[in-house]
Amino acid sequence: MKQALLLIIFLLQVYWLQAQAPKREFRAAWIATVSNIDYPSKQGLPTEQQKQEFINRLDQLKALGCNAVIVQIRPAADAFYLSPYEPWSRFLTGRQGQAPNPYYDPLSFMIAETHRRNMEFHAWFNPFRALTDSKKNPNPANHITKQHPGWIIAYGGKSYINPGEPEAREYVIKVITDVVKRYDIDGVHIDDYFYPYRIAGVEFGDQKSYAAYGKKFNDKGDWRRDNVNDFIKTLNQEIKALKPYVKFGISPFGVWRNASKDPRGSITRGGQTCYDDLYSDILLWLEKGWMDYVLPQLYWEHFHRAAPFEVLLSWWEKNSYGRHVYYGLGVYRMLNGGTGPWVSPNEILWQIKDIRTQTAQPGYSFYSASNFDRIHPSLSDSLMKRYANTIAFPPIMKWMDTTAPMAPVLKVTKANGGNQLHWNPPTGNEKKTVVRYAVYRFKSDEPVRLSNSSKIISVQQSNEYTDATAGKHTSYTYVVTALDRLWNESKPSNSITL
Repeated sequence: MKQALLLIIFLLQVYWLQAQAPKREFRAAWIATVSNIDYPSKQGLPTEQQKQEFINRLDQLKALGCNAVIVQIRPAADAFYLSPYEPWSRFLTGRQGQAPNPYYDPLSFMIAETHRRNMEFHAWFNPFRALTDSKKNPNPANHITKQHPGWIIAYGGKSYINPGEPEAREYVIKVITDVVKRYDIDGVHIDDYFYPYRIAGVEFGDQKSYAAYGKKFNDKGDWRRDNVNDFIKTLNQEIKALKPYVKFGISPFGVWRNASKDPRGSITRGGQTCYDDLYSDILLWLEKGWMDYVLPQLYWEHFHRAAPFEVLLSWWEKNSYGRHVYYGLGVYRMLNGGTGPWVSPNEILWQIKDIRTQTAQPGYSFYSASNFDRIHPSLSDSLMKRYANTIAFPPIMKWMDTTAPMAPVLKVTKANGGNQLHWNPPTGNEKKTVVRYAVYRFKSDEPVRLSNSSKIISVQQSNEYTDATAGKHTSYTYVVTALDRLWNESKPSNSITL
């Protein structure tokens, strides 16, 4: 018995060593604003309290190792920014159409604070939800339900913009690309609500649109999928035409299609699927390259009877078509863990290990941020212990840009507060804008290997750094690299041992 236990411990240690934090890994968390799930904690908070809550959330996620946030800025045809098309969100100010007081632009503030921490900001849009409650929302005159009531369909107590109306699709694209034009975002993120989740026995009321625009389709489902295909293709084209460096990501429901209906599908028994119920043909979008990353919501545990995590991870990885696949992890499942797999942090940690050892471009996002406040701190503690001293860069998207900046030139001197590093910004390719720098520190007898993420001691925008932790009797070798906004990394600077 003792020998068997020791063997298990040994195998787990080997497995963990194989899953050590890689240098390139997308680490994010969703920050949901609809119904104040994550932010702000209440509607109508004073401006300074709103700001402080967001700062606190960023600091928490940074400590958990995150290098990106996915922030919902358009929860229900409303805005967390000054929009020329839609009213201020009631989830922000307490009343739809009412601006913050004292006035500020929350989106500009959130982007600036995120970038200050060298994290990516992905602006999350719910494309077709118009109202979270069809009966209770008091809408101002400029809300889409008042401006274009013919586009709105009530379904399941909520209201939706009809994707079957070509002008409605154009309107949503106009709203999203307005943000791309005016704000310094790193990514556009769309969630899983294209057509709403199916309610048994209740038909989504788009019959008039189908009669008007679906004549070439014998099946309404094919017509609905074509509407969403057109939306995704056009949105991607317009984002890239405006700012080629802005990433486009989509977070679908975790099951594309069951193999019982389609041999290309996963060996699962999902009650609803992307293809058949939400009319989103994710595989087509990946094959056509209409998005940069897909982030399926894999909120089930290993060996789940209908949708096992390990089965879906393997399926999505095999169907990436060369695009990046990151994975949504259901931290919220730990809220009511009971006695099952979610009672401890082990399931989430196991999922992260699988992602690191079984995927081409590791990455994940936690759903959702505020759940870390409500679950047992054991998950946060585990993440911080394993990530607090390791920095990861988001993976490179080779189809976007792979040209790296030139290397900086480094100088190091002794100072009372530690070793003082200073470097000149790189020259030679002026068109390649440097956004940040990475500082590496090696013991003097170690080889300089940039692949070792544990040697990164700082990622920053300043061109100087003081290593206050350097021991007086220890020799270190330093190098610095330059990174652009897509995280292309230069060759190392000259190395200096002190």
